[in-house]
Amino acid sequence: MEIKLWDIPEQIVNRMRDGEGNVHKHTFEDEYAKIMILTLEPGASIGRHTHETDFEVFYGISGRGKVLYEGGEEPMLPGACHYCPPGHGHSLVNDGDEPLSVFAIVAKER
Repeated sequence: MEIKLWDIPEQIVNRMRDGEGNVHKHTFEDEYAKIMILTLEPGASIGRHTHETDFEVFYGISGRGKVLYEGGEEPMLPGACHYCPPGHGHSLVNDGDEPLSVFAIVAKER
């Protein structure tokens, strides 16, 4: 099944999960997963949150930033992949001068 995320209307979320700034989202969702392209404006962040029963994967498309995970930092650059398994938490921060875009998948609990 092809999903044309860029054709899905954009939502702009201010202070996503109590983060900072604006996050632009293109989201497809069904009973199995949430599949998104997230673009964080410079200085924006997605606040720390825990995936209790689901998991999330980020894949860097463009820009640069960092993932705060397990008390440390991981670079989020084009081609980087971050996995947050159930029971763990993370945050995404755009600390660059350009928008940070990631492809994200959240698998829903079944």
